[in-house]
Amino acid sequence: MVQKIVAANWKMHGSRETIISLLQRLQQCLASNNAQAKVIVFPPFVYLPLVEELLRASTIQYGAQTLSEYQPGAYTGEVAGKMLTDFACQYVLVGHSERRILFAESDDVVAQKFAAAQQDGLIPLLCVGETLQQREAEKTMTVIKQQLQSVLDAVGISAFANAIVAYEPVWAIGTGKTASPEQVQEVHASIREFLGTQDRYIAIQLPLLYGGSVKHNNAAALAAMSDIDGALVGGASLDADEFSKIVAAF
Repeated sequence: MVQKIVAANWKMHGSRETIISLLQRLQQCLASNNAQAKVIVFPPFVYLPLVEELLRASTIQYGAQTLSEYQPGAYTGEVAGKMLTDFACQYVLVGHSERRILFAESDDVVAQKFAAAQQDGLIPLLCVGETLQQREAEKTMTVIKQQLQSVLDAVGISAFANAIVAYEPVWAIGTGKTASPEQVQEVHASIREFLGTQDRYIAIQLPLLYGGSVKHNNAAALAAMSDIDGALVGGASLDADEFSKIVAAF
């Protein structure tokens, strides 16, 4: 059975005070509802030392929102994987749509970051997804397969044995729109089938998360689908009570 995972991407939100409050409240909520899913939080870089301190005795795990594709060197402003593991990070987001669109990260760069993450002992959470224009042109899986293929070309299918994939349709991120559970299931099943042509066992065991305006009122319907193994939550994860209800749904 695939491990259920619910991850919180806090993006460029928060302050020292709000993150302390959020994590304290989240731990209380998760304890009270006896949550079974693994929970991972992705704070902004500067709060990683604080998060490490606050979660030292917690079951909540954490990671970074991106990393450099380069090893340590003359790359001003960049953060290497080795620096993240210094703060006991276990995970890192790779290829989030905002990184692809706003910061022009190509499929090749995303693949390099995936490889760099694993080289430095991090588990990459690879984000893939299509724009509204691509969906309307019926190119959803063409786009996603290309995003996956770039990683496969760089590291091979065996690397997915220690990774997570999140399907996040760009048109559903922060818009209030969400793909229907049936639409998400169709894409997740296609992702598993595509990867399964190279290694069926790895594809079956790979956690597939959905990210796109996930809230507690649609989480249960998503969780009921056979190939939806969790969620990558944005705005709703900034409310501990709301986020804990999403976790409970899985």
